[in-house]
Amino acid sequence: MERFKRVVNFYGEDGFARIRNTRVLVAGLGGVGSHCASALARSGIGSLVLVDFDSITESSLNRNAAVGEEGLNKPKAEALAGTLSSLCPDTECIPIKLFITEETLEAPDFMKDSDLVVDAIDSVNPKTQLLQFCVEREIAVFSSMGAAGRRDPSKIHTGDISTTTNCPLAKIVRKYLKRRGVTRGISCVWSTELGMRHLPPEDDEPRLDRRGRIRNTLPSLITMPGIFGYILAQMVLDHIAGEK
Repeated sequence: MERFKRVVNFYGEDGFARIRNTRVLVAGLGGVGSHCASALARSGIGSLVLVDFDSITESSLNRNAAVGEEGLNKPKAEALAGTLSSLCPDTECIPIKLFITEETLEAPDFMKDSDLVVDAIDSVNPKTQLLQFCVEREIAVFSSMGAAGRRDPSKIHTGDISTTTNCPLAKIVRKYLKRRGVTRGISCVWSTELGMRHLPPEDDEPRLDRRGRIRNTLPSLITMPGIFGYILAQMVLDHIAGEK
């Protein structure tokens, strides 16, 4: 395919063939997840399973990679799948509006035959439940820690979750996972920069889950979530193509 010629040049015919034949599940389609999914689709990934429970709000448009005002109030998964299907018709996009819990993870068709997982969820319980699910089943998983409220790309790091430092989200995720018997085996991107303080919830923010808890507001630009998303996409592509 001519549109993927530069990707073939980068990874070679065999590496690109593996990319074309891989299905990736991306959970969490905000700033980080939408950029990661967009980069994977642009790089020729064969299939994307796009999972998110929330809908597009006006205040989230500043950091979404591919959805504009036409997507307002639509489920994030459906809005992103529609855009990516138009921009990247060679990639199959499967939208799933789903709040991840231990019960939904156990559904027989949750993975949709996905080969690996990207975790861009910002809610701790679903995040740790998904990560535990992947580690216990030996599913390769690539996870984003906190990107919001930060601006300095020089403080971004990658590595196993056991090596994460100076990231409050990573600290609590490690704590929750340790209780579940998981201490390593998750590839992460994180920042050691001190994030900005959380603000009270905004009126247009959707409910966090079915129990009615509301998100605090995280000051955030498109830049750092975008960088995190592209780093995750690079990690995924290298893993699939067999690069170190």
